[in-house]
Amino acid sequence: MQTIPAKTIVTPVKNSAGWFGARYNMNLYRGCCHGCIYCDSRSACYCDDDFDTVRAKQDALRIVRDDLRRKVRTGVVSTGAMSDPYNSFERSTALTRHALELLAAYGFGAAIATKSDLICRDIDVLREVSAGAPVLCKLTITTTDDALARALEPHAPPPSARLDALARLHDAGLHTCVLLMPVLPWLTDDADSVRTLVHRVRETGTVCIYPALGLTMRDRQRAYFYQALDRAFPGLKQRYIARYGTRYECSVPHARALWSTFTDACDETGVFYQMRDITRRYQRGYEQLSLF
Repeated sequence: MQTIPAKTIVTPVKNSAGWFGARYNMNLYRGCCHGCIYCDSRSACYCDDDFDTVRAKQDALRIVRDDLRRKVRTGVVSTGAMSDPYNSFERSTALTRHALELLAAYGFGAAIATKSDLICRDIDVLREVSAGAPVLCKLTITTTDDALARALEPHAPPPSARLDALARLHDAGLHTCVLLMPVLPWLTDDADSVRTLVHRVRETGTVCIYPALGLTMRDRQRAYFYQALDRAFPGLKQRYIARYGTRYECSVPHARALWSTFTDACDETGVFYQMRDITRRYQRGYEQLSLF
């Protein structure tokens, strides 16, 4: 596979109290091969003209090791924000697996976001990390309908595989969470679909779901998304244009009612959905990560 140069990989986040309590961010790859039609990382502001091609960062593991050794404070390292750490190339490169081994060695936690059941390959390492620091395994699931998912996320493992992965991770004693994002207007935003997803997730043992009831669209990504809609859902693009124009944040048309449906289903099944509650739950029981 192609490689690109990098000077640093484990970088501080601006607000460590924000996104799942992560103090650092780590991207071992650039680009993604899942082909999700809604992915905001395809936007021009991220300066990746070939987003659908995965490239590994050169000498990534040495850089990660050196970055971790220089940190004054340990903390949770988030990965998966801009590229899936369990893309298809990870089966052979094992960069994510070896980076997790480094996190375990230096006492850092991990908060992983992925659409791949390949994360289950690394259950042993994730348990090693969790012996000394918090671990949260987040799998994105936008629909439980495998056929619909093939149109929205054509090269990602199907939702059924991700649900199975959640159950395996939970059975291994790891904290799990579902990212219900984005919820796409007129595609995945009906109340029955959302209720079904909450119940299916809860059946895996997972008790955390974090939602985003809508999607974001800007410049290059908007054009890509609309072309995909024309191919898979003829006529739907016009509804988007009429309602959202060039708006960046595009909430589902009935966001308040759908939020009520979602929260009612979560409350009935004992699912946490507020960021602070999810963060407290998976970090509970660990001493405050501070100075080496």
